[in-house]
Amino acid sequence: QVYLVESGGGLVQAGGSLRLSCVASGNIRSINSMNWYRQAPGKPRNLVGSITKRGRTNYASSVKGRFTISRDDAKNTLFLQMNSLKPEDTAVYYCNVDTATLPVYDYWGQGTQVTVSS
Repeated sequence: QVYLVESGGGLVQAGGSLRLSCVASGNIRSINSMNWYRQAPGKPRNLVGSITKRGRTNYASSVKGRFTISRDDAKNTLFLQMNSLKPEDTAVYYCNVDTATLPVYDYWGQGTQVTVSS
């Protein structure tokens, strides 16, 4: 079992920045990729970006160049630096990890609200 706790959400004006954090605990040795998802009201949950254990990153086209994912394995923490925020970035942001086990398991945090005002 892996437990995830996000923090760092809030209200920000368009063009501003926020940094989200996600602290993992439990069976952290099993973690492979760490990911950020977001879900706006009435819309499906979508992948924002991911980072592998080797540090390889991948981003949704809508955030590429504005958002940066990083991880600090010594602190079991995943980060999402969000710059040049837009109102359409408003959503609940979720931390997610999947495991390097068979079968693969994935775990979710409780989510943190990000609201960008115009």
